[in-house]
Amino acid sequence: MNKQTIPLFSLSFLFFLSACHLMTTPGKGDREDSFLSYELVKGWPAFAAQYPLGQVTGVGTDTAGHILLIHRAGRRWVIDDQVFPDTPISAPTILVLDAQTGAILRSWGSGLFSMPHGLTVDRENNVWLTDVGLHQVIKCSPEGRVLMKLGVAGKPGTDSAHFNKPTDVAVAADGSFYVSDGYGNSRVVKFSRAGKFLFAWGSKGDKPGQFNLPHAVDLDSNGNVYVADRENKRIQEFDSLGRFLKQWKSDRFENMYSLCIDNKSQALFAVDFLSLGNLVDKGSDVLQFRPDGTLAGRFGRTGHYDGPVARYHDIALDREGNIYVGDILGNRIWKFRKKQL
Repeated sequence: MNKQTIPLFSLSFLFFLSACHLMTTPGKGDREDSFLSYELVKGWPAFAAQYPLGQVTGVGTDTAGHILLIHRAGRRWVIDDQVFPDTPISAPTILVLDAQTGAILRSWGSGLFSMPHGLTVDRENNVWLTDVGLHQVIKCSPEGRVLMKLGVAGKPGTDSAHFNKPTDVAVAADGSFYVSDGYGNSRVVKFSRAGKFLFAWGSKGDKPGQFNLPHAVDLDSNGNVYVADRENKRIQEFDSLGRFLKQWKSDRFENMYSLCIDNKSQALFAVDFLSLGNLVDKGSDVLQFRPDGTLAGRFGRTGHYDGPVARYHDIALDREGNIYVGDILGNRIWKFRKKQL
């Protein structure tokens, strides 16, 4: 259905849904400390008008404080289309940016991806990438040299050698890593540093330890695993063996797209997205959680924010605590700076 030709009844129904959403109450224990003290850095990055981006699906930071993003160049994923292009994206898909100015320091990734999705930078500045079209996880050096590939290109599967549209990677201090796998498989898979399959957990559902599209994964300083369980509108926490610890869920959260742990404070940041009947995009929120899982604050769709309606697909923090989000609705990377109080 075209958004411009929505029948009057449908519009009325959507307005009713929107009103109901605004009347939802906080989950147990939720108490916001007013709003988060962040402001949109307008005009960042400065190259946006001269270098149009595709869908920015992944963001990260390296040890030098640079910002990395992966985008789909001119390619778009129509979510109902399960047949992916069999030709690689010819343009550079990875950009390395200066955090202050947003200037492009270098770019790479030409010819590597069919439909890129997630980006993670590890402690050694290696870049881990997922491709939902190739059904692969790809590890690259900081310069873009391929170091490892897992999964069989173009062949989805459920065993230890295959993925089915994997979404994200989290790398532990010992080099072992976790893959959220993903659109086709409702599981998280753990591998050794060398890429040897160790174990997997999860199945389709909404019970503890089950997933309905595990869309992003990250680790805290204790090695616990946090999963953005997108369609279940929650975050689940597990130990390093995949044992369920707790879930973070509230009727105030929408589809939970991504998350990251602040290495300094161990606070958890996440992004969600609300669309009414897949017809009207209401936008995303950036959410901050306390260590006990209660909501500390939020901004964006429901808070103090003066930017456009956006669909945040990934989130990262730099060492100054600034927030970066990849927007697949506006094809942008946005920076939010801490306000000076």
